[in-house]
Amino acid sequence: MRAAAVLGSTAIGIAIALPATAGADPLTDFLCNSGSSQFCPPPPPPPGDNCHASYDPCVPIASDVDCEGGGGNGPVYTGQVRVIGPDEYGLDHDGDGIGCEAG
Repeated sequence: MRAAAVLGSTAIGIAIALPATAGADPLTDFLCNSGSSQFCPPPPPPPGDNCHASYDPCVPIASDVDCEGGGGNGPVYTGQVRVIGPDEYGLDHDGDGIGCEAG
């Protein structure tokens, strides 16, 4: 009687989710899709919308925007916002991506 060894093989698959449309920079696409919004370029504002593309929710495009309840002189004031692009109005003083934080 002859003993035969049967070796099994196991296949391991790895799936990588890619965006449906590729951007101009694959590294930025990868980092943005990793879940960290700091690497994502700001989305374009909707047509006819007067919102600054660097802030979410909408911050109107104006000569200056300051935080509500702060010491700024406006002419426009906003509450807490996510900074998703260049902080042109200086609302995120500690650089953590949140502008006009209470505290």
